[in-house]
Amino acid sequence: MSSETSSETDLIKLYSARILALAADIPLLDRLDNPDATAKKRAPLCGSTVTVDLTLHDGRIVDFGQDVKACALGQASASIVASKIIGRSLSEVETARAELKAMLTANQPPPAPPFSELEVLIPARDFKNRHASILLCLDATLEAFHEASQKDCA
Repeated sequence: MSSETSSETDLIKLYSARILALAADIPLLDRLDNPDATAKKRAPLCGSTVTVDLTLHDGRIVDFGQDVKACALGQASASIVASKIIGRSLSEVETARAELKAMLTANQPPPAPPFSELEVLIPARDFKNRHASILLCLDATLEAFHEASQKDCA
């Protein structure tokens, strides 16, 4: 098999039907009218962006909205995160982000529940230029979480 054919096969595996289905059905795409915090993150290599709005109560996310302008991998990640984000604490989001990064960069297992569905992105390990896009939603969520937490302390 030529390297070009191998590359094409790898790309086909990367953009599986499951990833494309997740990308086509992202929950919580409505931005919030009055969030506690908003954060926008951009992946420099591909230009993907995710903007997250969130509202906290007692240290947990009670409302979440996002605007996702990303490749199918970033969209799939945002879809999974949004489906599990309500009710999560800062430590849970930090753990999910660390586990997702380790899965992508250090061949570690997928994130633990409730974010275990991110395992669908294992084929992206070999595509380092896509890792930032995959991490965008969690990165923006963490930034917004920290911003909201600082407001609570002020």
